[in-house]
Amino acid sequence: MNPLKLNPIIPFEPVRTERLPTGPNWTAQVKWDGVRMLAYSDGSETRLWNRRRNERSVQYPEFLHIRSYCNCSSVILDGEMIALDGGKPSFHRIMKRDRLRIPERIKLAVELVPVTYMIFDVLYADGQWVTGKPLAERQRLLEQIIVPGPAVQLVRNVADAAALFETMRTFGMEGIVVKDLNSTYAPGGKDGRWQKKKLYHDLYAAVGGVTFRDNIVNALLLGLYDDKGDLYYIGHAGAGKLTQADWRSLTERIAPLVVGKRPFANLPERHKEAVWLDPRLTVRVQFLEWSPDGVMRQPIIQSFVDVGPDRCTFGQ
Repeated sequence: MNPLKLNPIIPFEPVRTERLPTGPNWTAQVKWDGVRMLAYSDGSETRLWNRRRNERSVQYPEFLHIRSYCNCSSVILDGEMIALDGGKPSFHRIMKRDRLRIPERIKLAVELVPVTYMIFDVLYADGQWVTGKPLAERQRLLEQIIVPGPAVQLVRNVADAAALFETMRTFGMEGIVVKDLNSTYAPGGKDGRWQKKKLYHDLYAAVGGVTFRDNIVNALLLGLYDDKGDLYYIGHAGAGKLTQADWRSLTERIAPLVVGKRPFANLPERHKEAVWLDPRLTVRVQFLEWSPDGVMRQPIIQSFVDVGPDRCTFGQ
């Protein structure tokens, strides 16, 4: 079977947890703050797809020569594309690469925004599916087939999940994933055999309004959709990774999205100074916790994302 002729796979996902499982069958790994990416190769051609089954081969050309880091004749790998900023993974920085479409800019970005492919699983190798094998066996296979280098690394196991989590807290990282070493890989699945514990909350939110300072957008009014399709305000955010150039660019981008009617079902706290938008733009935002009235505390904008508003729900 040729892996390039398959429909792209939705990767196996962990569920959230606050209590880390313990026992000899569990291992922990760093949760890298990047873009989930599966690499498919038939030995002569390689293509990349993200978790939403959108192709990203053009955006990351340095990973298309798979023979430079994998010695299989055919393979499907699962991992995370990350870009470092100050020694830590930066979601904003990796999204700068992920959103590029113009070949000349992509070529330049390969040098200016270097990316590392953090590989943690293998689904298919040398003409055989290995999704039914235990994780421990798949990891041993990865050790045999992957040739690590500056741009390609294997995600390592750590036996003490609690200690790893505290290390992530010390270094201000995203969190950890704990995995059952006996777990098979379930494409499109999401269950407790893989669990994630994060140091903060994050979500995708729709931009339903903005505020201005000196004629430049300075904050976003964010919302989530309920199961009836109504958009509810969940807070405003002006802090984050966006530069002054980003805010100026956004000020121009929102012009065709301005509407006269409030898109939120509830009344935002900054409604008197807000300009309402058709909520087509989406962002990833981190925050500390929910307030009793359902508003994010200490929200930080990570990046604009290529995610439809239909993903911006309370159930995400």
